[in-house]
Amino acid sequence: MDQEPIILLSSREIEKMRQAGRMAAELLDYLEPMVKPGVSTLELNDAAEGWTQARGAKSAPLGYPSGSDNPFPKSICTSVNEVVCHGIPNAKQILKDGDIINIDVTPLVDGYHGDTSRTFFVGEPSPLARRLVEVTEDCNQSEPPLLSSTSCSAAIRFSNPSTEAC
Repeated sequence: MDQEPIILLSSREIEKMRQAGRMAAELLDYLEPMVKPGVSTLELNDAAEGWTQARGAKSAPLGYPSGSDNPFPKSICTSVNEVVCHGIPNAKQILKDGDIINIDVTPLVDGYHGDTSRTFFVGEPSPLARRLVEVTEDCNQSEPPLLSSTSCSAAIRFSNPSTEAC
């Protein structure tokens, strides 16, 4: 089996990675106050794209993969409620009170990707939705992380008792 060599990065390259990660976190902070009832996921996408371009970066998801017959059409991913990941923003998807949304951003800064996501409550979530997000975040923050196929299955059963597994 061929193994690729491990490439050690220079301190300059590591700093570039930090800058990309910092930009991704700042982009989510910028979008947070816009996450409210009545806003479309396309509005969030357009705000993110404008913010990213104004800082000289590029939205890595837009047009990925390059040269594909079916490239990703937007700058961010917006996964609302039961959408697990990589939801595509659109004008018809209007956020409602009680929704939960995960926004996934990946600014490309000087060749380095800052890839992260955050889950937000839209207005006031139901107690069950709030608990699901809080338990998931707690599992993700623990050392070592507790998220696994078993805990995923438990989280889904928690949110929908009729579901058996991931």
